[in-house]
Amino acid sequence: MSIEKKLGTVDSAVVPRFSDIATFLRTPRHEIDPVVDIGFVGVPFDLGVNYRTGARSGPAGVREASRLIRKVHQTSNIKPYDLCNIADLGDAPINPMSKDISIDNIEQFFRELKAANIVPIAVGGDHTIPLPILRALVDKDEPVGILHIDAHADVLDTICDDKINHATFMRRAMEEGILDPKRVIQVGLRGSRFSEDDVKFSYDVGYEVITMDDYDEMGRAAVIEKINETLGDGKIYVSIDIDGLDPAYLPGTGVPEIGGIIPRDMQVILRSLQGKDVIGADFAEIAPMYDPTGMTCVTVANLMFEIMCIIADNIDRKRD
Repeated sequence: MSIEKKLGTVDSAVVPRFSDIATFLRTPRHEIDPVVDIGFVGVPFDLGVNYRTGARSGPAGVREASRLIRKVHQTSNIKPYDLCNIADLGDAPINPMSKDISIDNIEQFFRELKAANIVPIAVGGDHTIPLPILRALVDKDEPVGILHIDAHADVLDTICDDKINHATFMRRAMEEGILDPKRVIQVGLRGSRFSEDDVKFSYDVGYEVITMDDYDEMGRAAVIEKINETLGDGKIYVSIDIDGLDPAYLPGTGVPEIGGIIPRDMQVILRSLQGKDVIGADFAEIAPMYDPTGMTCVTVANLMFEIMCIIADNIDRKRD
């Protein structure tokens, strides 16, 4: 269905990709406004990590790398900019001296997006950020499903005696009634653990868990089938910690774990979500300084394009 186009995007076949100020996927910079259907948001927050910082630079790095992306999806032929008004909404406000104030600020920023009926795609930032985003987007009487890509389950109760950080959001979100445990699937878990109970919460509450050992045994097609079976037909959120992918391809992250998902598989997994009601997504733990090649940010930009196409197609279906 055609829409009244109020926002354009840069045509890289006309305007050189190296020119002008970088925005996410070369979309126009815009304030929060109901005219926007899909909003890219930077969340330059890394006060919730217990190891290497640097994810505060993720949004800037991905903006620059996303100059590469063009306008039409190469497989589905989805033309997202013809279907929706899409913009870069800037960065959520961060207080670099206060984790708690920053988390509150992030939540309030995304509440403004929800009020304007904008579907957000966030770029972090460490993996604390899904919690305030989900708090803003999800009504407690309508918990959502989630596709969680990660090397780690993020279900610790505390780390360093702290309850809200990049290792706890999947536990806090469940405790707060945000997630429907029957529609939660975690893919890519691997790596050494602090204790044998690190992932116990996921199993206890009924999350579907696919470790990388499971992934290898099942194969990509069976994993995709399980993802779609678990998520069902309701509203879903997508959270991708890039350490869920193999650091041979994405070394720019704070806690790299060998033996992860390859980018090609991640593309195909995201494409399988076409037709689902995705209410938002985030990409987290992007720390460009650990990757002198820049491929981490290039890969994230491509995955952002994948999920943007899925969301644009869903919005267009709803209009019909």
